[in-house]
Amino acid sequence: MDATDAKVTIPALQQMKRDGRKIVGVVAWDYQIARIVDRVGVDVVSVGDTVGVNLWGQSNPLEVTMDQMVLVCQAVRRGVQRALVSCDFPYGPLQEGTGSAVRAAIRLVKQARVDLVKLDGAADFLDAVTAIARAGIPVFAQLGITPQTALRYGVEYGAMSRPGAEVLAELAGDLVAEAKRLEEAGASLLDFTNSGPIVGPQVTRAVSIPVLGGFGGGPWLDGRMRMAHAAIGYAASALDDPPDTYANVAKIAFEAITDYVDDVRAGRQIRGGAPAPSPRMGRDADDAPAGQPAPQARQGG
Repeated sequence: MDATDAKVTIPALQQMKRDGRKIVGVVAWDYQIARIVDRVGVDVVSVGDTVGVNLWGQSNPLEVTMDQMVLVCQAVRRGVQRALVSCDFPYGPLQEGTGSAVRAAIRLVKQARVDLVKLDGAADFLDAVTAIARAGIPVFAQLGITPQTALRYGVEYGAMSRPGAEVLAELAGDLVAEAKRLEEAGASLLDFTNSGPIVGPQVTRAVSIPVLGGFGGGPWLDGRMRMAHAAIGYAASALDDPPDTYANVAKIAFEAITDYVDDVRAGRQIRGGAPAPSPRMGRDADDAPAGQPAPQARQGG
């Protein structure tokens, strides 16, 4: 890396907020995507616990285990040199208590070599946020409407998970206070889901740490988060319902595999496979006496 590609740090992100420069984050789950997004120059690569639903076909993100998150984070870490790598806590370690949360954070740093850990529903576990930060591990804290907080705010979480959804304006005071508590507890970054253009700017101005957001976010935040697979249209659903994304990789993949199938079934050599035999090589093989090997092609000049 040269000087312009220096390793991203938490102080660097905080300076970007002060300077008004937008922070770019993506969610990635594999080595190849991690290499690509890091080469582009994103600032944060977040390994989300949604890997189970989006990549493995699970029905509920609560099914993902800590062992699985360590494995996925290790793969992403190998592909990232410049950006910060964050790893979601799966459901369990945070809910089991502060000691469990600290042990889980230490494991992710030691075994998966992540730079920070992401806690969903972190405002309910301020002691854990403080303890993890005190252990020297930066915390990426999620706030807003999550499965854990929807009931408290009287909101249907299913409605909030749809694109374009945003938190109600009357919740602004509560969410500003929540963001301030998280900052005071030691969080280094905030992930504000479904912020919307009314509450989002208020929360962003209320804290000195960067506020990012995915669904329901916008330019009123300090930066954005987006699943890499969603940004490039890499999902089977994109074949039948083309999304409003930057590409439709699903369509490209479908067409490429279709061409591969056609070549195999037509008896043609596949692209990227071994070169097809030359006509001379074919004659040599045909002319060899039965039971004797065909002459070897000469190498070199």
